[in-house]
Amino acid sequence: MTDPDPFAEGERAARDNIPAEANPYTDGSDEHALWAAGHEKVAGAIQARESEGS
Repeated sequence: MTDPDPFAEGERAARDNIPAEANPYTDGSDEHALWAAGHEKVAGAIQARESEGS
């Protein structure tokens, strides 16, 4: 089994409506930044879709 991909984990968390504050990695680490980037990518796309519908 391979190591978890923090970026993919962040994307999955956003899809599951897990808040960005739930980032499991140490603040300031590369993994924290990757998780946050993945979360923001998906969360931003979800927000854009929701705003188009209103």
